[in-house]
Amino acid sequence: MKIKPKEPSIPQEKHETIRQEIIFVLTERTLSAREISAEAGISEKEVVDHLGHIRIAVRKSRERLKIIPAECKKCGFRFKKRERLNKPGKCPICRSQQIQEPLFSIS
Repeated sequence: MKIKPKEPSIPQEKHETIRQEIIFVLTERTLSAREISAEAGISEKEVVDHLGHIRIAVRKSRERLKIIPAECKKCGFRFKKRERLNKPGKCPICRSQQIQEPLFSIS
């Protein structure tokens, strides 16, 4: 039995960069890093890296990256002063790991 070699896959043609695509998605609705990664087809870690750059780029166009901070589902602690854009590991008050992800939008 002969095995046929697979034909090379042709990538989809994109006219926007990943950051432009993320900016477009965030101007329409509020999403978490996980939801953005599903929309853009990249990992959550890459999304967080891109959001750092988008935060700076959007400032120049007089828009703003709005961040709804992460919140502990157990005690309700909100991570208001947190500068990092990724989800915290655990709550500093109750040590629970049940934390709602931060949400992002552009306005």
